[in-house]
Amino acid sequence: MKINRPFLLTMGTGLLAATPMLAEQKEPMNVIFILCDDLGYGDIGCYGQQRILTPNIDRMAAEGMQFTQHYAGCPVSAPSRCSLQTGLHTGHSQIRGNREIMPEGQEPLGAHTYTVARLMKDAGYATGLFGKWGLGTPGSESTPNKMGYDQFFGYLCQRQAHTYYPSHLWENERRVDFKENLNNAMKTYSQDLIHARAMKFIRENAGHPFFAMLTYTLPHAELNLPHDDVYRMYQKKFGEEKPFVSRGFVENHGGYNTSPAPHASFAAMVSRLDRYVGDIMTELKRLGIERNTLLVFTSDNGPHAEGGADPNFFKSSGPLRGIKRQVYEGGIRVPFVAWSPGNVPAGVKTDHMAAFWDFMPTMAELTGRKLGTYTDGISYLPTLLGKDGQRQHPFLYWEFHEEGGRQALRMGEWKLIRQPVNGQTRTELYHLPSDLHEDRNVAAEHPERVKEMMLVMENARTHSDWFDFGRERK
Repeated sequence: MKINRPFLLTMGTGLLAATPMLAEQKEPMNVIFILCDDLGYGDIGCYGQQRILTPNIDRMAAEGMQFTQHYAGCPVSAPSRCSLQTGLHTGHSQIRGNREIMPEGQEPLGAHTYTVARLMKDAGYATGLFGKWGLGTPGSESTPNKMGYDQFFGYLCQRQAHTYYPSHLWENERRVDFKENLNNAMKTYSQDLIHARAMKFIRENAGHPFFAMLTYTLPHAELNLPHDDVYRMYQKKFGEEKPFVSRGFVENHGGYNTSPAPHASFAAMVSRLDRYVGDIMTELKRLGIERNTLLVFTSDNGPHAEGGADPNFFKSSGPLRGIKRQVYEGGIRVPFVAWSPGNVPAGVKTDHMAAFWDFMPTMAELTGRKLGTYTDGISYLPTLLGKDGQRQHPFLYWEFHEEGGRQALRMGEWKLIRQPVNGQTRTELYHLPSDLHEDRNVAAEHPERVKEMMLVMENARTHSDWFDFGRERK
């Protein structure tokens, strides 16, 4: 795949030389980044959820910082994760859509891609990724171990991650088979196993700097999980107590199992994810490293409506419009909570506007490394630490390469969307402070603003051989 080098926008951030803001600390800060899958802005308690219990994530927010304007890299998984790994938005990144490769995997990153894991390794960190990768194929140049992660355990292919009782996972470059999961036996639940490996990595590396990226697939469809006390509690709560019959393992990994107790299943999946967060917080305190660790929790895009999931029932998008695959706020604005006792101020909500491509420059500043590669991001470390000097984005940009192709641009209070509607491309303009739900398109009332933002949108992207709007918009 041919990749064009991003041109340096006059309003871009360019190359970043980092200066550590934690100079008073004797030891480098550990980093644990929890990236869940398809969790909506309103799916957890601290963001307004009323029907699902998330006490541990809520405690993270109460003891740490909650971002109200944090954005994913894209409204679907692979390009969103690429943005997080590379510090580039989808106008410049290599992976701009979910391009599938059979029988297992997605479009790979180039061999020499500088990832956040490589940055952390250069800073002397042990690095591990546990969960879903979705940025390559087995044996390709783009597996986690070849992209800077010392340890990997989980799914290489995001399509195969649709099932929670998989035929196999990967441990580094080695395939680990679960024959007991075939023929509806369903004995090995992937998320508990992945979580156990992540906890082991944290314990084994507690004595020196480590970077752990925990990419759980919860609560992505399929709606399937062990039927523990939490699941049964939600069954009773939502009146879904009839016997559970699973469709079992999906051989081609392309579909989703549909639970006859969809509300109970989804809620229990979110609460199970919350339990994992609680395990990590408890373990950090037991190890005595909670004050030397930054714990982050977020989601890769907005909520899904697949496999029986019901975002309307749970109000998963909160006050926002849209879900996964849409560039309205509900598809791209995600929960983001940061916790580090004694470092991140407690009980703070910030409206700082940030996005996935900011994570790499933030890590560069945290570790004091010079980021010798182009980034679209701006470090949000000053905000995290409650310090002055936070820089602001002149704009944020997204593009989405399914369903005819969509683009979105945020500049300050304004949001511009360009997308196909009834066979024609429509331009939409919203003033978010007065219209957060994006109900009133005011493009016709502000032609000069539309013209200005369209120019920025057109210049915010470079050509990609695999992902180009000429294919979607004919």
